[in-house]
Amino acid sequence: MSTRAILAHLGLALLLLPVAQGALAAGKCERLVATGHPDQPPYLWRDPQQPKQLIGASADLLKALGKELGVRIDVLHSGSRAAAEGAARSGRVDLLAGSYLSVEALEQFDFIHPAYLEVPVQVWSLADKAPLFTRLDDLARHRGALLGAGDYPPALRSQLEQGLALRPATEPATALQQLRQGRLDFLVIERQAGLALLQRAGAAGEVQALRPELGSEPLYLALSHNSACNDPWLRGQLAKKLTEFRAAGLPEQLLQRNLAAWQAQQGQGTP
Repeated sequence: MSTRAILAHLGLALLLLPVAQGALAAGKCERLVATGHPDQPPYLWRDPQQPKQLIGASADLLKALGKELGVRIDVLHSGSRAAAEGAARSGRVDLLAGSYLSVEALEQFDFIHPAYLEVPVQVWSLADKAPLFTRLDDLARHRGALLGAGDYPPALRSQLEQGLALRPATEPATALQQLRQGRLDFLVIERQAGLALLQRAGAAGEVQALRPELGSEPLYLALSHNSACNDPWLRGQLAKKLTEFRAAGLPEQLLQRNLAAWQAQQGQGTP
């Protein structure tokens, strides 16, 4: 073979090298397993038809990501929120949906930017007894309960617990009943979980969310450091597609669609 032919073949090989590397990266993992909080409608909840799987806005977003990347993503029920986080930390599952960024979590996960949704945290009170407020100090004299305390980032939870005399509430339905009975003046809960709780209890017209919001926290997709699929190609592609999805408004569309689906599942219809 002539020198010119050899150089031509070498040039062709070098030209194709990035494509081949990309194909290897894309084919490294043909399946990813994701999990998350199993009782957080409309973001995630257990599929009543297939209890080993999770459905919701976060699950639909993961499915859309998988379709774009050519990778199958299964969203499985791993138990409680703590159990789901443990499974992701260990690498038994690859992705944790609905994660809040913290310094501690960065030691275990790669957080994919941008965040795919913002989670507003609000004060809820009886519509006819809603205390007016513009800051946390205005609520200091009222009796309140913090719902889903473990679902908030540590910084926000600390701010709420220091600024208000809040009772911890492990059972949302019980806290809502206490509010309706006048034993509590307000509840603190993120907006979508609050809407879901009211729909479940048939109290959508009785309890309202106050303005302004107490805060808003970004919700992330986190990739476990111990996932065998965690590599630069996957992290880069997830970030790219999430950026495109955010620009197109897809996460918000999925959120509203799944809120309606969850309400219909509960037999409550639309608020």
